[in-house]
Amino acid sequence: MRIAVMTDTNSGISVKEAEDMGIFCMPMPVIINEDNYIEGVNLTQEKFFELLSSDVNISTSQPSPGDLMKLWDDIIAKGYDEIIYIPMSSGLSSSTNNARIFAEDYPGKVFIADNHRISVTQRQSVMDAVFLASIGWDAESIRGELERTAYDSVVYLAVEDLGYLKKTGRVNATAATVGNVLGIKPILRTTGETFEVRTAVRGIKKAAARIIEEVNNELDTRFKGIDPEDIVMGTAGSFVNPEDAHNWCATVKEAFPDIEVYYNSLSCSISSHTGPNAMGIGISKKVRL
Repeated sequence: MRIAVMTDTNSGISVKEAEDMGIFCMPMPVIINEDNYIEGVNLTQEKFFELLSSDVNISTSQPSPGDLMKLWDDIIAKGYDEIIYIPMSSGLSSSTNNARIFAEDYPGKVFIADNHRISVTQRQSVMDAVFLASIGWDAESIRGELERTAYDSVVYLAVEDLGYLKKTGRVNATAATVGNVLGIKPILRTTGETFEVRTAVRGIKKAAARIIEEVNNELDTRFKGIDPEDIVMGTAGSFVNPEDAHNWCATVKEAFPDIEVYYNSLSCSISSHTGPNAMGIGISKKVRL
């Protein structure tokens, strides 16, 4: 059987990168001043960050049913027998539940995996699916494995400006204003359901150090006893300056020399909530048989 692996750009995988990887990717829409933009189609990350830093109204949306189903039809027309689709966590977006409804028109063809991941941990789910498909697993079995191992991951995130979380309703106006005045940076944590405030520090440099400290604690508890070769650590960010992204990844690599570490930009959709210069780390346990 030919199994197609598909995700969305919230994984940090662009449409172009997906093509190079031999998989498929649904670009997520962003609404800017009531105009619709599609990441990687008519909106680059450079342009997005330029708009994000200006006084514009930005909100996120879901792919239209027509666009999603057209992509499925195109994949099937290419000769694939089944599709395993890995969208962003249902705890953070309605895209998974919507896709499940649309997939009812594709019985035995399209399988939706809700393994509660976002950004770099979602990307690892895609890589796990590619691996399982390569050794002969069908889409339904891949979905079952991804959902079984859903919580073998965790994400930590710090934002530079709480105003963006205020705009999208993630924090109230008073907390955002007080936090920005005092320079308080919350450290957010999620295993895919919702983001919780783990702690808070003053200044973005202290936030970076605290994220690394929290990740060390996860390795000593949640991931205790797991071979470092079976762990992958994705650094992520919405950095305006590419050098800052490089430095953040280098800092994490130095802190965790025995673990595979890479960098992936946050998608435009996610960055609309975090604002520019957010930084994070996602830890995932690779699927091993």
